[in-house]
Amino acid sequence: MPEFATLDHENLNSAVYGALCDALMQGRFQPGDRLKIRDLAEQFGTSVTPIRDAILRLANDEAITFRSPRDIRIPAMSESRYREIRAIRIKLEGLAAETAAQVATSADIEVLERILRENEHAIEVGDRLKGTELNQAFHFMLPQIAGLPVLTVILRRLWLQMGPLISDAYIPGGRAMIDHHYPVVEALKRHDSAAASMAIIDDILLGGKPLLDRIEHGLEREARQA
Repeated sequence: MPEFATLDHENLNSAVYGALCDALMQGRFQPGDRLKIRDLAEQFGTSVTPIRDAILRLANDEAITFRSPRDIRIPAMSESRYREIRAIRIKLEGLAAETAAQVATSADIEVLERILRENEHAIEVGDRLKGTELNQAFHFMLPQIAGLPVLTVILRRLWLQMGPLISDAYIPGGRAMIDHHYPVVEALKRHDSAAASMAIIDDILLGGKPLLDRIEHGLEREARQA
């Protein structure tokens, strides 16, 4: 169970929901993990009510599976769902990269390069959680640079579902999880919108191969257990 900072009681429900969203997108949960309402309430230092409300919202977001109050889990992603989300991400994140390339400043580039340096270190030491968090930070910097807040909100919904899978694949995926980020940065330096869009699409398609491998591995494991 990930550790969470205790929260004050102002806007508590939204704060709990936001913290759990961040945890999902940053890969602090993995497919198959079980969420326990009372354990989360203790972690957050709250009653069970805001936790239950956040869990129901996440179930509505299709980020968790709520079978009963005692059976709340991070779902495994099917191949068909992954491919659908991937197709949407290609369009939306391609737009983010294309637009970001038009307006990226030297300060923006420095932030992206710092994220890459820290991600290199995370991969080197096998820090799955930090690597997954930095991967998400890199991708979300693009709509931020582009000044597209509505797009960011849409992407958050997709990454709620993607985060646990990316986390599961991050260390087995190795260099594939980061190598395709470098051409994105180089395209932004040149203000080359077309190249930036293609680079992030390459990252989603080629860098995403370990994600498909994890899905297939999970299906094979289920078949053996059946």
